[in-house]
Amino acid sequence: MTRIFTLIAALLLINPLISHAAPVVINAVGDVMLAGPWEQSIRKKGYDFPFAGVAAELANGDITIANLETPLATGGTEFTDKRFRFRGAPAIAPALKKARINAVTLANNHIMDFGAEALTDTLDYLDREGIARIGAGGSLAEARRPVIMTVRGTRVALLGYSLTQPLEFFAAERRPGTAPGYEKFVTADIAAARQQADFVIVSIHWGTEGKTGVQEYQRKTARAAIDAGADVIIGHHPHVLRGIERYRRGIIFYSLGNFTFAGKGTTADFSAIIRLHLDDNRRQAEIIPLDILYRRVGFQPRVLKGREGIRVIERLNRLSEPLGTRIETRDGRQVIDF
Repeated sequence: MTRIFTLIAALLLINPLISHAAPVVINAVGDVMLAGPWEQSIRKKGYDFPFAGVAAELANGDITIANLETPLATGGTEFTDKRFRFRGAPAIAPALKKARINAVTLANNHIMDFGAEALTDTLDYLDREGIARIGAGGSLAEARRPVIMTVRGTRVALLGYSLTQPLEFFAAERRPGTAPGYEKFVTADIAAARQQADFVIVSIHWGTEGKTGVQEYQRKTARAAIDAGADVIIGHHPHVLRGIERYRRGIIFYSLGNFTFAGKGTTADFSAIIRLHLDDNRRQAEIIPLDILYRRVGFQPRVLKGREGIRVIERLNRLSEPLGTRIETRDGRQVIDF
């Protein structure tokens, strides 16, 4: 009898720990592109420099996922049938790791700028640093394969897709490239990942560059993804912030804009870190505004607080109003429950 009481007492002590386990915290950021005409000035400062202003924020997460919008290689065959082509230095990979970015999507319109050889090199450099990668690979099957990351017993599946040209960058059965974001692929992959994971996060490269309006095909694709079992959709490609939409028990970020980006244009002026808090009882997204305009911050994004940050939230609320979503202020944090 004494043993039974001891066992019951032990279970009562353990059960609260199980029921109230800390949520998984996932940071999502926009485009990382440290190549092109201004790479030399960044290289002189060191590839850690672009991340230094936000590294402390990125440390506050179990998983941080970014869109790596350039291959990391020194060779390869340049794809000349497009205006902008990028190739970043392999030294960017350890800088990503140091900045606590431990997952990247490669499903975009630049990862194949220097062909299959540069893609293979990119995969190798990321693997050496232990950075998970999704959305591209040596075949269609590899490009569509999810990454499952486990945090304190909670399994998070990551998937990545591209819906941008050139179509030659899409993977095929025996051709390296990116995972095409066709609805039949997206929904099938999510349904399969749902069987292996507690949460499913999907990154999609889509939309028109420089435009803030959400296109109907994006809403259709995103909603179909959530219907199939996705919890969060993270959009990239327009380089600017777009609105946020809650749908069922999921949330859609149509574009996070740029993050650490080697450009001096004025269209991409603000961005955000999205911090997801996920557990069985709570689904919350925290919005952390960033200043990314070159003339103000150089190539080093800066976290915006106070009135400066509120102005970014106000912009996001205007963009999200047609989608029926509003960011709320609670205890100085900008949040959305979903």
